[in-house]
Amino acid sequence: MKISRHLTRRLCVAALLATPLALLAQAFPARPIGLVVPNPPGGLVDTSARLVGDSLAKVIGQSVVIENKPGGSGNLAYQMVARGAKDGHTLLVSYSGYHIANPILMDKLPWDLKDLTPVGLVTVATNVIAVHPSVPANNLREFIAYAKANPDKLNYASQGNGSVSHIGTEIFKMQTGAHMTHVPYKGSGQAIADVLAGQVQVFITTPPSVMQHVQAGKLKALAVTGKTRHPGMPQVPTVAEAGLSNFELESWVAIYAPTGTPPAVLQKLSGDLKRAMELPETRQRADAAGIEVRYLSPAETTRVLERETADWTKAIRAANIRMD
Repeated sequence: MKISRHLTRRLCVAALLATPLALLAQAFPARPIGLVVPNPPGGLVDTSARLVGDSLAKVIGQSVVIENKPGGSGNLAYQMVARGAKDGHTLLVSYSGYHIANPILMDKLPWDLKDLTPVGLVTVATNVIAVHPSVPANNLREFIAYAKANPDKLNYASQGNGSVSHIGTEIFKMQTGAHMTHVPYKGSGQAIADVLAGQVQVFITTPPSVMQHVQAGKLKALAVTGKTRHPGMPQVPTVAEAGLSNFELESWVAIYAPTGTPPAVLQKLSGDLKRAMELPETRQRADAAGIEVRYLSPAETTRVLERETADWTKAIRAANIRMD
């Protein structure tokens, strides 16, 4: 069988073009990888980042350095990565609350959704409706009844305007008719401290933030907002079991790279990330921390983002949520 000169040239060109990409992927990573975290230490995002960092380092044979860069409702970290080197060595640990809400709530952002490309979704956390022991309610039905009968007597904490805890609690209020006053914080640390002190009575947040305090009896957990009970608090019912079937709230963490990162590097990163999240010790540590490992491919991550962006846009407009 004869092969034409034209076809031979095309095959040679394709081989030459593919070789640098293959070599690039093989050589990657050439130095430690940095994971930029838009939150301070503690809580879902930082815990997930350290989980990913330790596991990914074992897979790639390079160090993974965690850099906490809070501020600007996450925008400082997002801007840093979006405008950073497009070589795969600096990645964003993206939090659904920032990634979805900020483009909806803010007229001007120092970054754009098109500037970031998903490597993969890594963890998911349900939320728990936690209250101070002084609140005279021992289950979700009693809590809703009390909040409706005592308008604005209860204050609820959030991790900031436009955060998952803020938007989620406003959706909860809309669906139940509960009356509560919003008290925003910068992250979960001070919010937890004030809820423990009774200065704020309610916090809908991720289990890592409150699980130890629930187990110690310092807070009451009325329900978790996912489809199943949380393994760290098996005695706490889901909202559906507690009588509220139309409310669900999950938070997720995903890894993103700057758009323009070579496809071969992105493909290798995604594969390495998947292997890292499948390590037995990764799941063991995640279970102990109260978060769920749920790796999703870049395409699946994009679909989650698009679906939740549509849902959140409706909720934010209905509740008239605005940034400060």
